[in-house]
Amino acid sequence: MATKSPKIPAPPSQPAVPGVRPGDTGGSDSVVLERRPQKTKPPQMHQVVLLNDDYTPMEFVVVVIQEFFNKDRETATQIMLKIHLDGKGVCGVFSKDVAATKVDQVTEAARKNGHPLQCVSEPIE
Repeated sequence: MATKSPKIPAPPSQPAVPGVRPGDTGGSDSVVLERRPQKTKPPQMHQVVLLNDDYTPMEFVVVVIQEFFNKDRETATQIMLKIHLDGKGVCGVFSKDVAATKVDQVTEAARKNGHPLQCVSEPIE
């Protein structure tokens, strides 16, 4: 059995630098590149909102808020009452992907327990 040894790529002869021509000796017409720091925007945040319905028990909503949004019982009860009285209530603010995951988790838990609880994610302006 003959095995071939792997070929090692040759290093590049000259690194490619934008604005500099190969063979340029750096005379008076040379170009100086200036590096500017890039400023990135923070990710847009989304709020997870539970919507009121006439069928989901209040106690189930409190348990969902405690379990999926890590709220204590008192805070979860206050959010549940806001949902009940105002028609919707914010349970938390997250990045887009985390908010989408929370919505999926809440919706799946509600369906498994036979409740029509609605959960949505809304961008924050």
